[in-house]
Amino acid sequence: MALTINSETLESVKSIVKEASSLMVKSGYRIMEKDGAVNLVTSSDLAVQDFLTGKLSELIPESGFICEEEDFRDTSKELIWIIDPIDGTANYARGIEDCCISVALADGKGPVLGVVYSPSRGEMYSALRGCGAFLGDEPIHVSGRPFSNGLLCCAMSTYRKEFAKTCSDIIYDVHMKCNDTRRWGSAALELCLMAKGVVELYFEMRLQPWDYAAGEVILTEAGGCIATFDGGAPSLYAPSMVVAANCRESLEELLRTVHRHMDALPY
Repeated sequence: MALTINSETLESVKSIVKEASSLMVKSGYRIMEKDGAVNLVTSSDLAVQDFLTGKLSELIPESGFICEEEDFRDTSKELIWIIDPIDGTANYARGIEDCCISVALADGKGPVLGVVYSPSRGEMYSALRGCGAFLGDEPIHVSGRPFSNGLLCCAMSTYRKEFAKTCSDIIYDVHMKCNDTRRWGSAALELCLMAKGVVELYFEMRLQPWDYAAGEVILTEAGGCIATFDGGAPSLYAPSMVVAANCRESLEELLRTVHRHMDALPY
């Protein structure tokens, strides 16, 4: 594909995402269940996704999509948009402000660009592969804190609760060796908080590509590290374990902790 993905492309995506955020209304939206009460979708999710897919198709006509809602997927193209219209829908549906729009563009080598926008925080995170990571117009970088002084972001496998005990054991072991543990309820936002130096450690048993694709490029461009169970990159086409840290040494310690509790992924 002759199309060059550059800073102009990134600025266009940021503008589209910010415009889409106006559809995240504070009242009057409908809440629906996808697979029970723990997995929700709102009319705002659907409206944001519809807006994004329309505008991003115009921006790059020969692009495909992997989107969270309504099984919207076309991976036959060279460039693929990976979209979570509202990451943290459970937060959004309860009026908790920790939620965001997450958009990544990927090629055969992984994410090329990522944009994560939290309207309630007024924070626009972005990155273009090889060009650094930014909060607004300011460059960001991971912290230099060691594992022992790190904050861990984690969750208990909300959608697959049969994995919760293993998650709990891993989180406990990490918690006993790091500073403390946090959970904001939005993977994309948590990876961006690591990118700007707020947290240092991250573990989730099973996430979907739209949860982490944009956060992955933002985090790595900010100097952080991200991996799945075997130490390779998380998949952009299937669910993955996601382990991340502000430095390689801490990532390897996290992976060692995971491997002490698991011989293989349970999915």
